[in-house]
Amino acid sequence: MSGPQRWYEELVGIPQYTQVAEFPVEQGYIWTGCASVENGNPLFWDADAAAEITGGPIAPPTMLSTWFRPHHWAPDRGLELLPLQAHFDLKERLRLPEAIVSHNTLVFHEPVRVGDTMTTSQVLRSVSEPKTTRLGTGLFWVVDVEYRNQRGDLVGVDSYTFFGYRRDGQ
Repeated sequence: MSGPQRWYEELVGIPQYTQVAEFPVEQGYIWTGCASVENGNPLFWDADAAAEITGGPIAPPTMLSTWFRPHHWAPDRGLELLPLQAHFDLKERLRLPEAIVSHNTLVFHEPVRVGDTMTTSQVLRSVSEPKTTRLGTGLFWVVDVEYRNQRGDLVGVDSYTFFGYRRDGQ
């Protein structure tokens, strides 16, 4: 995990897997998401309240990743898309068969509005030196998913810290 295998340092800070969402932000998804958790905030249900408070309808900030998750299947798409592909690439290239999310932070910027088309990029922020934990020996890495609207405004950053590891004896 050191020496010539430090190829990943070249990826730090470089946007990867930039992807435009397959569908725009839509009110039906917002209502379904709010209904599933019984979120009755008028900001997400009442157009007049949304106009007064935020200048128009917005999506709940907690739905940010909804606009990033590709559908499992779509016509004319040959490959299945995986969210957080940069993470899976690291696991594979580092030959670390196991991984957990040890920390997740979501920072909101501009509101996501009905009709926005989101673009995401995955940015590797850091990779640690080898560590040994109760789970095994491996590396921690941080991947940020940056979300931007069709105007290029940053609307949020979803930051994941992973621990990829090999169990003792593997």
